[in-house]
Amino acid sequence: MVIFWIGLFLSGLWAMTYLRQSLFRTSVLLTAILILWSLMACPSGVFLVLVWVLFLLIFIPLNVRTLRRRWISAPVLKAFRAVMPEVSKTEREALEAGSVWWESEFFKGCPDWRRLRALPVPRLREDEQAFLDGPVETLCGMLDDWQITEERHDLPEEVWAFIRAQGFFGMIIPKEYGGLAFSALGHSSVVMKVASRSITAAVTVMVPNSLGPAELLLHYGTEEQRNYYLPRLAKGEEIPCFALTGPDAGSDAASIPDYGVVCQGKFKGKKVIGIRLNWEKRYITLGPVATLLGLAFKLYDPDGLLGEQEDIGITLALIPTTTPGIDIGRRHFPLNMVFQNGPNSGRDVFIPMEYIIGGQERVGQGWRMLMESLAAGR
Repeated sequence: MVIFWIGLFLSGLWAMTYLRQSLFRTSVLLTAILILWSLMACPSGVFLVLVWVLFLLIFIPLNVRTLRRRWISAPVLKAFRAVMPEVSKTEREALEAGSVWWESEFFKGCPDWRRLRALPVPRLREDEQAFLDGPVETLCGMLDDWQITEERHDLPEEVWAFIRAQGFFGMIIPKEYGGLAFSALGHSSVVMKVASRSITAAVTVMVPNSLGPAELLLHYGTEEQRNYYLPRLAKGEEIPCFALTGPDAGSDAASIPDYGVVCQGKFKGKKVIGIRLNWEKRYITLGPVATLLGLAFKLYDPDGLLGEQEDIGITLALIPTTTPGIDIGRRHFPLNMVFQNGPNSGRDVFIPMEYIIGGQERVGQGWRMLMESLAAGR
């Protein structure tokens, strides 16, 4: 009989927790169970008093906010703060970046499936479907994966020309800049269909439309940068890559050793304030053929040319690959796939502040920019 009442008590506690009921409602249910036990089980007087005193000592402080905060929440929070490491600046920026979708329900422990069913089913727009039925179908017909992988070790020139001419590199770029302005579904559908014929072609199309210069320019670039680069990227006049991964830190932006120092130098014959860069990157997709290099690095200002802060933080820049000091290394051959992928490095590369994505006002904001933009490509 004792086991029955204990099981009933614990079952009630579990059920109210699973149903996400308030603490007050849970306490009322458990109190009712204890009253039934007191009346029906006829426990001894001492045991009855002991159980009720223990119950009240626990549930009265839990239901009275001032008592709960003072005697329960504050000590527990103090204990957790003592054992938990402090959240660094980069960790806090990562936590605060972006937003969550329906998957946040999983972390609540009891997903609201009605909310998922209420979401509209995404559908391709007419122009997206027309692109799939037209240029994408034509591109797939041009792809011979054996020839690409085993004979040429690259896409044929006519395929590169077709990809550029049909706007495959500008799927995420708005139409006012000459892009296709596709939705995530449209972008994904194109990549999936091309991948059914050639992984090399799919990666070539996918990378410029994920994390890279276009994505970062759309969110953080200056108006001048967007007006100049986005039309060129949409038309394929510029081939972009983004250099984040390094030999010692992988793709962990917070650990990159690549750095830049604010200094004075010459740019187009004039003495300007800029950055002297040194970096080494590898596994950069489209790196061997890129004309425009997106770069992540840590920025320092030891002479105080920009202000009093010496360690400015992670910064992002857009650099033409023809800039003196840049070395494009030999191609990698990852997983027996022949999409363009390789290392690049820079030694004492001087760039003006206008090469910073978003201009000088965005120095030190690269970590947040990366965290908020990485999800688009993923």
